[in-house]
Amino acid sequence: MNDAPDQVEARMRFIYTLRSRGVTDARVLTAMEKIDRSAFLTGIFSDRAYEDTPLPIACGQTISQPSVVALMTEALEVGPRDKVLEVGTGSGYQAAILSQLARRVYTVERHRALARQAQTVFDTLGLVNITAIVGDGSYGLPDQAPFDRIIVTAAAEDPPGPLLAQLKIGGIMVVPVGQSDTVQNLIRVRRMETGFEYEELRAVRFVPLVEGLG
Repeated sequence: MNDAPDQVEARMRFIYTLRSRGVTDARVLTAMEKIDRSAFLTGIFSDRAYEDTPLPIACGQTISQPSVVALMTEALEVGPRDKVLEVGTGSGYQAAILSQLARRVYTVERHRALARQAQTVFDTLGLVNITAIVGDGSYGLPDQAPFDRIIVTAAAEDPPGPLLAQLKIGGIMVVPVGQSDTVQNLIRVRRMETGFEYEELRAVRFVPLVEGLG
């Protein structure tokens, strides 16, 4: 990749910022460095790809702040043989990061236009282990369950029951939980033989998880 010197510097600053925000997992940092966020942005916003800030995308949605993407990915503890479900494809950026760490990524999006656009970017980047599906992500993907890891990129009032049911024993789900008009908490859920363990990680702010198709 023959990046211009200023782009190389921007990438270096980008990784430094992620480290300064507390991201330490080498595999996650490598994935964040490899996947170019600008590929998931259009127009004037593509020039701001290396800023650690959320940015608007189509359908009234946002592409998440890179440090939040990295910290959520780190919290998910993805292994190279894992099958991952993402609820809320959005731009496709989070799924692309996960594709570098997991064996297979299924991502569900309620807005057909976003799913189609994300799939185009996946194809362009040669990310063949991602499957983008139009659907109501709050119900997960029963046909592909169970999953080793589940990540939800929209805030639910509680971890959705159908998603908990589709998590393998020993599996992990990361989900923002809270009312849409207040700051939410990022929760890590581990499914144990005896039930579920919940751990609060940090305050976040996401768009609400909405049922139905867009």
